Amino acid sequence: MKKNRLGKITESGCRHSFLLFEKIISAENIFAAWREFQKGKMRKIDVLEFSDNTEENLFCLIADLKNGTYVHGQYIRFCVHDPKRREIAKALVRDRVIHHAVHRVLGPLFDKSFIFDSFSSRKEKGTHAGVKRLVKFAQKVSQNQTKTVWVLQIDIKKFFDSVDHEILIALLKKKILDEKVVSLLEEIVKSFEFSAGKGIPLGNLTSQLFSNVYLDPLDQFIKRRLGVKYYLRYADDMVMLSRDKILLENYLFEIQRFVSGKLKLQIHPDKIFFRKWYQGVDFLGYVSFPDHAVLRTKTKRRALKKIYKEKIELEKGKITEERLNQVVQSYFVILKHCCGHEIKKEIENIIQIT
Repeated sequence: MKKNRLGKITESGCRHSFLLFEKIISAENIFAAWREFQKGKMRKIDVLEFSDNTEENLFCLIADLKNGTYVHGQYIRFCVHDPKRREIAKALVRDRVIHHAVHRVLGPLFDKSFIFDSFSSRKEKGTHAGVKRLVKFAQKVSQNQTKTVWVLQIDIKKFFDSVDHEILIALLKKKILDEKVVSLLEEIVKSFEFSAGKGIPLGNLTSQLFSNVYLDPLDQFIKRRLGVKYYLRYADDMVMLSRDKILLENYLFEIQRFVSGKLKLQIHPDKIFFRKWYQGVDFLGYVSFPDHAVLRTKTKRRALKKIYKEKIELEKGKITEERLNQVVQSYFVILKHCCGHEIKKEIENIIQIT
């Protein structure tokens, strides 16, 4: 790795400025981060309070960062059920603006080195692209449904709670040589602990980037070292396809050893599944079959429950018809990607659309 007279660094074919910190804390980036952050949140009390003196608050934040006096605040912790219980850690508004500012600059830098088939929290990726890619893989492996396809699904046990801070910081340092940026990232990483030296919060935008950085060595190991051609990942949910079940079992053994040894994580023992494609593959909210896909039963139940609840809120005058329609249309978009005619009828019956 070499540094030229302009302060540019080349690493694994990726060039980036040595003055990343100045980019992150620039007024242009901080104000853009605020605009991104506040979208859809202007009814929140803490966001409204911050917006009362937006310029003053943002320039104070920039000054703290420049002077090296910025300290990440505490979190407000609460639980949600979607449908399983999850603990969310909510940072202060000023800290969440910093998360956006960091993500705006560092996200594209790291994204270039990720494998193509990592689909979580990346532009032009997402759940629908992941499901579509899975089907494309299955069609190739099955040679247009003439061969049996085995699918191995695994995920990490309590991934966000188990991320090791020292490992994460070491991985960040491999790409980031600006010491001020590293210090800022350490401040963000170490602002939260689930247990001693471990854990990143579900509520932080930076956690989405950190999760991909943390699992990228695993992606590279699976693709480059094991040579798994048909592999994709969404967050900590991984899928591999092959016509050879024994080969997938061998991959699983090697992956378990890598995950525990290099990342100090554990493959969830109760979430290791071997399936044949024609039996249906439950992935990212859909169950995919060779000739169609259906909405996962839990997703369907959650959708109907949500719409029924919103309908009641409308009748009580707590929300507008526009709000209800937005929720309904969001589910109709989901149903476009599967055989969802019957579910759509159920939704229409709930909201009494004729």
